[in-house]
Amino acid sequence: MSGWDEGGVYYSDQAQFPHGGGDQADTANRHQALQKFKEFIRNFQHKSQPNVFPYREALLSTPKFLLVDLADLISYDPDQILPQLLRQNPADYLPLFENAAAEVLAGLRARVQGDTGEMEEPVPGEVQVLLKSEQDPVSMRSLGAQYISKLVKISGIVIAASRTKAKATYVTLLCKNCKNVKLVPCRPGLGGAVVPRSCDHAPQAGEEPCPIDPWLVVPDKSKYVDQQTLKLQENPEDVPTGELPRNMLLSVDRHLVQTIVPGTRLTIMGIYSVFQAANSSASHKGAVAVRQPYIRVVGLEETSEANSRGPTNFSRDEIEEFKKFASDANAYEEICSKIAPSIFGHADVKKAVACLLFGGSRKTLPDGVRLRGDINVLLLGDPSTAKSQFLKFVEKTAPIAVYTSGKGSSAAGLTASVIRDNSTREFYLEGGAMVLADGGVVCIDEFDKMRSEDRVAIHEAMEQQTISIAKAGITTVLNSRTSVLAAANPPSGRYDDLKTAQDNIDLQTTILSRFDLIFIVKDIRMYAQDKNIASHIIKIHASADGTTSDTRTSKEDNWLKRYINYCRTECRPRLSESAASRLQESYVKIRQDMRKQANETGEATVIPITVRQLEAIVRLSEALAKMTLSHVANDNHVLEAIRLFNNSTMDAARSGLNQHINLTPEMANEIKQAETQIKRRMGIGSHISERRLIDELSRMGLNESIVRRALLIMHQREEVEYKRERRVIVRKA
Repeated sequence: MSGWDEGGVYYSDQAQFPHGGGDQADTANRHQALQKFKEFIRNFQHKSQPNVFPYREALLSTPKFLLVDLADLISYDPDQILPQLLRQNPADYLPLFENAAAEVLAGLRARVQGDTGEMEEPVPGEVQVLLKSEQDPVSMRSLGAQYISKLVKISGIVIAASRTKAKATYVTLLCKNCKNVKLVPCRPGLGGAVVPRSCDHAPQAGEEPCPIDPWLVVPDKSKYVDQQTLKLQENPEDVPTGELPRNMLLSVDRHLVQTIVPGTRLTIMGIYSVFQAANSSASHKGAVAVRQPYIRVVGLEETSEANSRGPTNFSRDEIEEFKKFASDANAYEEICSKIAPSIFGHADVKKAVACLLFGGSRKTLPDGVRLRGDINVLLLGDPSTAKSQFLKFVEKTAPIAVYTSGKGSSAAGLTASVIRDNSTREFYLEGGAMVLADGGVVCIDEFDKMRSEDRVAIHEAMEQQTISIAKAGITTVLNSRTSVLAAANPPSGRYDDLKTAQDNIDLQTTILSRFDLIFIVKDIRMYAQDKNIASHIIKIHASADGTTSDTRTSKEDNWLKRYINYCRTECRPRLSESAASRLQESYVKIRQDMRKQANETGEATVIPITVRQLEAIVRLSEALAKMTLSHVANDNHVLEAIRLFNNSTMDAARSGLNQHINLTPEMANEIKQAETQIKRRMGIGSHISERRLIDELSRMGLNESIVRRALLIMHQREEVEYKRERRVIVRKA
């Protein structure tokens, strides 16, 4: 009779185990753990709300998964046994936790009617337990051998996601010879199943014994769950100087599959484990002991703007402080003084950067059209006017920011590139700068040095706020709801007042109309101003004490960052009636002025004034309202927005040499004389260096600037043309 109950598993709530078993302590331990997990799910209640059982209710409302906070487990278990076991040995105890959750759920449900009409206990289903904790994430670089098969927490940006695969949890095997069927469990994560070498069927007399390796896998009868692999890259701010960012392979299963898109910032908890890489090269074939690390995710939370909607990450005191600050009469000035405090002057640029950081409100119309709420700013001007410093400041202060330089970025690097995976040979998308900064700011330096075909890639991202891709069989639309802050130099390096605006701003109309504010930053030589700037810079250099002031400034930056984040999540202002009508009148007036100017000079302005510019003023007013947490943008906000717009874009549109507007009659006469002298000196088709011509004419008593202006006017009439980087002049017929 011996062996009749072999292989049967009996459960009872008392731990009655036969003595003398080797694993006795271990089994008892696991049984106790199971009991404790069940008790925890059934009985845990918050200190603040007695008689509310959060986990029981969570299980009943979402029976498929259960989100457990490790802090609750620690506070529930006075001996700290359960959290300790979960931390040290998660691969063994998480399945126990899931079993416990499934059994508790089955116990909480009512009985169901069976096939025979009898009332039966409900069958425990599968419950996925997800963990979260408040501890600080560790750096990806510090993950070493001591963490293997322990619980770790890391954060980063997802740069790639594979497609979903089916992963077997139980493999059904069939013996070739005796048709014996066997179920073999699979290791979770990226591990495989261990197939036994021999069949355990005892041969009867006259039957040939089963050969070695008799098993065939039956895929149809096996059990599967969904699985997906992600690539997590370090956050750019955590990468040490001079290093490349590391990335880590993650494997997610069941309910976490397909919840993450590339470009999301994540904090994950997982089990640090190893797998044998399939495509390990021939050199590694012999090295059985060398394995690839990966992380099996058991809980993840998004740390992006989309997730921080609720007031969860702002304490009450902080919100009080923010509201108090916003109700202050001069909050706007305060914020502007906090923007790049180390830069002297440039008050309007600072105000514009403040508007860009806060942003307008995004709107979705009833027919599904989206209007962007992000403000784009272009800084154009001389070298050494602190343009790049503004960009660097915004990169530090904005909640999400990416900094790129024009020459070093291609169209694919800014939008998205299609990359072929080495192991599976399938194509996948990797988001570029504009996609990774979704919900933040992209700072582009040296905007004028970009190749024009790369600049075209930004057009769609700046107005429609999406990036469409059709390459290598992948057709998709990615979101890029970003503000763009660009800095550029004029083509000749410095802003030249002798040229028209057209020649100074060497960008196409299409891209200029997408910028809400265009600032021309000139390096003006004025005695008083130069003195102030010099004293300011010397003071900064003298008082920059490397160590002491560091903490204070970072606290200020941090405060501004939190405040911006709070305003962006809490406040969605709209225009008031009176403000809207005032805006309408001023827009019509601006258009009339522009038409008048175009009629007088006979050519259109470089910077177009279109409906986009009207929307720009609306967005600016909303951003100004958002700074003070008011939900309506009133007349004052609109007036300030129009003032900013006039001082930036309108100023740029009117700038430069407006043909013959600023000439006095005497000057015109002198220019005429200079022209006749130039024509005398140069025959048609002859070459002469500009320097030599000017020297010769100034010996004849003509003013140098007059000669230059005469040359310019002749160049506009196409009587002369420049060769060899404007050094040589050729007279045309």
